[in-house]
Amino acid sequence: MAKQKKVASGEASSEKQIYDLKQLLEISKSLNSVIDFSNLIEAILYTCMGQMKTLGVAIFTKKNFDASYFQLNRNYYGFELRNDFEYSIPEDHQLFKFLSQKNACITVSEIKESGITIDKPIEGLIALEPTLIVPLKAKNHISGLLVLGEQITAEPYSAYEKEHIMNIASLAAIAISNAALLEMTTTDMMTHLKLKHYFYTVLVEKLELCESQKAPISVLMLDIDFFKRFNDTYGHACGDVVLQMVASVVQQNTRNQDMAARYGGEEFVIMLCDTPVKTAEKIAERIRNSIENLDILYDGQHLNLTISIGVAQYNPTIDLSARNLVDRADKALYNSKQNGRNKVSVAE
Repeated sequence: MAKQKKVASGEASSEKQIYDLKQLLEISKSLNSVIDFSNLIEAILYTCMGQMKTLGVAIFTKKNFDASYFQLNRNYYGFELRNDFEYSIPEDHQLFKFLSQKNACITVSEIKESGITIDKPIEGLIALEPTLIVPLKAKNHISGLLVLGEQITAEPYSAYEKEHIMNIASLAAIAISNAALLEMTTTDMMTHLKLKHYFYTVLVEKLELCESQKAPISVLMLDIDFFKRFNDTYGHACGDVVLQMVASVVQQNTRNQDMAARYGGEEFVIMLCDTPVKTAEKIAERIRNSIENLDILYDGQHLNLTISIGVAQYNPTIDLSARNLVDRADKALYNSKQNGRNKVSVAE
């Protein structure tokens, strides 16, 4: 009778492993089908919560591909944050060397016993009171950290569960690396905004969605006024600073669902989802005003600049393509230029 029970137990364990292998295959498909970084992080967090039955999950990743530290993503569940910590860890921190060598998930106790200096970044990590710290590692490269809280059952994570979360973490790391690679190939290195060709690819998809859902979408075209004078008077390095400052203002005025791109030279383009033309005009005016009030200190000189903007809302009866919509915004921009610059004009 005891022998029968043992066999049954073994069969159950095998079934669980087969089930989890199938789950890993589905997780791999799911994560690698998500190209938007913000959505990818959400998918990873939900996957970990569902698979590990945990009360809390958070993730440390780089904010962009050339960042030098890992930062706690603003999407997290079940953890209490304190105001006295920044929750960021430099990429060259000894913690990552330790995790790379160990190649396993660890606990806070193991960090304390490892000889790692308990500095401010580690204090922040410990302050989260994690039950398990999981490296996101693929191809011998760590691309972040998963932080798990207690399981719903309040039982310790088993060796099998730790192995399972490491497999999930490997799949997540590959998906993050792929997303970072996409970001590198679609991002303008000067401004950190998207490139023109990628902007058009996403705009085409959004317009199709917009038409099916009957949701408004607007486009802004922006051009820095008298940009050439910055290059001619102060040199191209000054022009680069001006471009970066304008790009920063643009980023501050766009949401995750929007997209801003460097169109070329000193021109920028912004796609505003679920945004009717009146709201888009207000956003354009806010950007114009913010840039007009910038005080750029370059080589001991205080520099001021202005920008002209054109606004157009998608109209399926006249906008037969994404380029048609952008062209209408561009014509509105031309009107702003013709009427004295430092203005916002709306397409007819």
